[in-house]
Formats: sequence, C-alpha cells, structure tokens
Amino acid sequence: MVHFAEVHMENQKTDALIYTNDNCVGCNKCISVCPVLTANHAVEENGENRIVVDGSQCISCGACFDACAHSARSFNDDTERFFHDLERGEKISLLLAPAFLANYPKEYGSVLGGLKQLGVNRIISVSFGADITTWGYIKYITENHFTGGISQPCPAVVRYIERYIPELIPRLMPIHSPMMCGAIFVKKYMKVPDRLAFISPCIAKKNEIDDPNCGGYVSYNVTFDHLMAYVREHGISGPSVNDEIEYGLGSIYPMPGGLKENVYWFCGEDVFIRQIEGEQHAYEFLEDYKERVLQGKELPFMVDALNCAKGCIYGTGVEASRTETDDILYELQRIRESSKKNGKGHAFSRKLTPKQRLDRLNKQFKDLKLNDFIRHYSDLSRGLEIRKPDRAELDAIYEELDKQTEAQRNINCSACGYNTCTEMATAIYNECNHKRNCIQYMKGEVDKENMLSRELAEEMEQKNAEIMAKNELISKLIEEVSDDFASLDRSINEMSQGNNGNAEESTGISMSMADVISFCDRLQASLGNIQGLLVKLEENNNEITNVAEETNLLALNASIEAARAGESGRGFAIIAENIKKLADFSKDAASDSDSNKEQIQEAITQLLTDAGKLIDIIDSVNSRVTNLAASTEEIAASADMVSEISSDLKGKMEKLNL
Repeated sequence: MVHFAEVHMENQKTDALIYTNDNCVGCNKCISVCPVLTANHAVEENGENRIVVDGSQCISCGACFDACAHSARSFNDDTERFFHDLERGEKISLLLAPAFLANYPKEYGSVLGGLKQLGVNRIISVSFGADITTWGYIKYITENHFTGGISQPCPAVVRYIERYIPELIPRLMPIHSPMMCGAIFVKKYMKVPDRLAFISPCIAKKNEIDDPNCGGYVSYNVTFDHLMAYVREHGISGPSVNDEIEYGLGSIYPMPGGLKENVYWFCGEDVFIRQIEGEQHAYEFLEDYKERVLQGKELPFMVDALNCAKGCIYGTGVEASRTETDDILYELQRIRESSKKNGKGHAFSRKLTPKQRLDRLNKQFKDLKLNDFIRHYSDLSRGLEIRKPDRAELDAIYEELDKQTEAQRNINCSACGYNTCTEMATAIYNECNHKRNCIQYMKGEVDKENMLSRELAEEMEQKNAEIMAKNELISKLIEEVSDDFASLDRSINEMSQGNNGNAEESTGISMSMADVISFCDRLQASLGNIQGLLVKLEENNNEITNVAEETNLLALNASIEAARAGESGRGFAIIAENIKKLADFSKDAASDSDSNKEQIQEAITQLLTDAGKLIDIIDSVNSRVTNLAASTEEIAASADMVSEISSDLKGKMEKLNL
C-alpha cells in the first residue's frame, strides 16, 4: 500500500507519466471521473487541499484532463528524447497513428517532410498494423472458438484489467494492438533495424511500449500534443511526404466502433459485437462483465472497448483545441470511404461479400505467422488491492466523519469526488483521502465553530460587562489611590522637611556635645591641678605638725627650766605655756586641715571618676548623634527618591484614569 508521504514525493517528480502540476486547487473533479478509487490522493499542502496522482495506481486513462477546469494535470512522453536522439544521429523510423492524418490534414505532409529532413528513416502507418490486428482477431477467434474476448488496442483498458480485474485477463484478446502489430511487421518482415517511434494520440501507449510483454519493439511514444508544440516552436517543416505502405479499413480504428466495423466488414453483421467506450462507462462495464464471465452467462462474439468516448481520434495525447469540433470525424470519414475501394481484387472492396473479403484478407496476410503477433498479459494486481473496510471499520470512519445516523451516512453529495459516502469512507480507509475533504464534515465543524463562536460571543459579552464594571471600580480605585498618593506626597514632603530639621538639630547637638567634652577635659585638668595643690597642702601640714611638736618640746623644756628658776622663771613659764598652746593649736589646725584635705581628696577623686564617666557617656552620645545625623541625611535622600517615585506614579495613575 502506498502512503500519503510516498505519493506526495512521487508526484513531485516530473518523470511520472501523469502528474499534478501547480495549478491544482483541490476541487475534486479529477476524483469524480477517475475509474480507480485510490489513484488520486487528497493531501494538504500549506493549509490547502491538493489532489496528487498516485502513479503506481493510475492507468493513464486521461479522464482527469477532461474534467479539470484548471489545467492542473500534465503528462510526460518521449518527445524530447526522440528529438535529442535524432539530433545525435540515432537511426529512427516512424509508426504513424492513423489519427494523425485526420487531425492534421493540412500539416500532415510538411511535418513528416520536416522529420525526414531531421533524419527520420521510414514512415509506416499503423493503419496497416490495424489490418493485421483485424486479421489476427478473426483468425484466432475462428480457429480457437474464442468468443467473448475483449479487444486490447486500448492500453488504459488493458492496464485496468491487469491491475484491478485480473479475473478478466484470460478474456483479453491475445493479439497485439495495431501499433505492436505494425512494429512486429516492420522488424520481423521488413527487417528494418531502426529504433521505432510511435506518433501517438494516446498518453497510455507509453505503458504498452514499456510493457515487458511487448518485447521492446517500440522505443518512443511521441504524442500529437507534444510533437506539434515542438514542431511549431522549432519551425520544423519540409517537402511533403506520405507514409509508405498501403492499408485498408485499419485507418478507421481510431473511430468509436472502428474495430467492430472492421469485423462486421469481414464477418457480417450477424455476429454480436459489444461496443463500449468512455471512462464513465467502460470500467463499470468491465466490472459487470467480470460477473457475467464468472457466472458463465452468454457472451458476445467479442467486446470492442475503448477508454476514450470519441475513440483514439480524440485521444488523451491529442491537442485540446482539436477536440472542440467534429472536423476530424469528417476527415476520417473521407479516409474510410477511400479505403473501401471498388477494385474486385481488394480485400476491402464494397462489391465483395464479407466471406470474399475475409478470404482475400487471409490471402493478403498468408505469409504472416499468427504466433508472431500473439500477446501475453501479466497479473499486476498484487499490492494494488483496494482494501474494503468491514462494518466495524466503516463505523469507526463514520464516527470520525461525525456521521452518526444512516441518513448522514448516505448524503452522497459527491462534493468529495466520490459517488457515495461509503466510497469516501473507503478512500479514507485506504489512506488516499482525509476527513477534512468531506464537505459535510467540514460543514458540521463550521457549525460547531459557529456555535462555539456564539457561546464565546455571549461569554465575551458577559465578560465585557464584568470588565466594564471592574473598570468602573478600578477607575474609582485609581482616583482613591491617586488621592492617597497626593497625601503620601505631602506627608513625604513634610517628613523630608522635618527630617532635614532633625539633621540640622542633630548636627548642632553634636557640635554642643563636642564643647561639653572640651569643658570636661578642662575640668578634669583643673581637678588634677587641685589634687596637686592638696598634695602640697598635706606636705605643709606635715611640716606645721613637725614644727608644733618641736615647739611643744621646747615649751616643755622651757616649763622645766621655769620651774627650776622659781619665781624668777614665772614669766618665762607663762610664755612657755602660751607657746605650747600655740603649738597645740597649730597641730590641731594641721590635723583638722588633714581631715578636710582627705574629704576634699575623696570628693575630687569621686569627681574625677564621675568626670571620666561623663566623658565616656558624652563620647557615646556624640557617636550616636553623629550616626543619627548620617541616618537622617540618608532618610532625607530616600524621602526625596520616594517623593519623586510618588509623583511619577501619581502622573501615571492620572493617565490611567483618563
């Protein structure tokens, strides 16, 4: 089975026989006319639908070319390679489809003459090969009682049977097509060694040329369309020439029913030939014919089946402009009439009976060996089976398509390109389409989206109302916040001003404390001086005490001497007494001074201690005041910044309020 990615990659290559070009808009018309369910794959590229050809399943019927209004399908043939090989000297002869003369009656001779000038060797009309095919069909049918056989000049029909109805391979006529019969005759009987190029009205002939069962007799499929485009672009023209071999009714093979008319001409109209052509009918007929064969029902003498509704005369490789009128049919009618010659010896003469014509046809080709023109076929269906989903698988796909009811599963609108919803589901099952290519599914998705959109719109409307209410609340809050910012701004300004005052006061206190410290230092120095004086006072008191003691000793001695002197020493004794009193007084005064000095010393010592503590306290206070001053300055700076931010926010809030 071929998957999406593989198909996509394959169709990017321009060497595929039929491929999708850049004009595709994904309209699905090609799907609607294609006889093979899986030959077209719907893929999404850059968000757009695109239908690409699966070359492994395409039978090259060309129905998509007729259906597409966008010219989105293109094809390849061997035209470029044919002219390239001619230019480099390759020996090439032409097999010319009888439809070429009918399509280009005025250009026919000059185009062939131009090809001759480019190096083409011989030119043989495939009409002669068609006469051989007619001979081979009738001979094989009559000798082998092979009724009900399907004609095989159409390679699209052959490819469809080989790939999709292998049960009918035994019913394919085992005689080569007119092109191949002509090629075999040229190679085996005319002994022409050249490569052969088929000037062809059919894209699918490339498949026949490359088929291993066709022996490699033909090397090039050169379609009318590409050939004439090349001829006009390069101005190819020459002296008029014609094809070389005389032929009969084989020239009308390109017409619808051309083979049937040939058989009637030789076998009479009593035989029943089932004629079928056109992509819309041929492949449906073959499916029904398979059942008829398998059921053993009565079969016709033969089936004349062509892919193209108007026959090869309007084949897939013919210029589109040529198919717009019936001029070609009139031209072909003239060719047919000229083929039905009146000469009695000719196999196609009107004056002969069918039996006489057949006798002369067999006489004309008596030297041909039927086995040289026998054709074999291959069963190519392996790996190309179109898988059929079972009931459960089909239901699962319908679930994905949101087709819940039988009515939804049988809308059969054909917008996807398939006739029924079941075919679409089968295509999805075979991975050649996707649910987004179902218009009903997409309509349902759109309806869901619309409903969701309406719900969202209602929800958004409700949310908008809520948002408007919130906006009103926010506006009020903004006004309140704006007022709060104004108050904050004023408070910050006041705080900043107070803080600046505090900083100045702290600086003043710090300076005053420095003065106090200086005063304490001087006080401490003065107390030190007083302490020194007290030390000297102590020394003086000691000296006074010593003098008093000595004076007492002298007074004692004087009293002793006065006692000895008696009355005469009375006056001296009084003086001695007074001196003793003075000495005692001095001693008492000195003792009292010492006592006061100690108290003063203790007071001074305590004062010094307290002064030291005061200095430490003042140092600590001064340090803190200094830190306070620094912090106050920082607070002042921060307050300025906060004030600036507050002002900025206030401005923004005012803008929001607008």
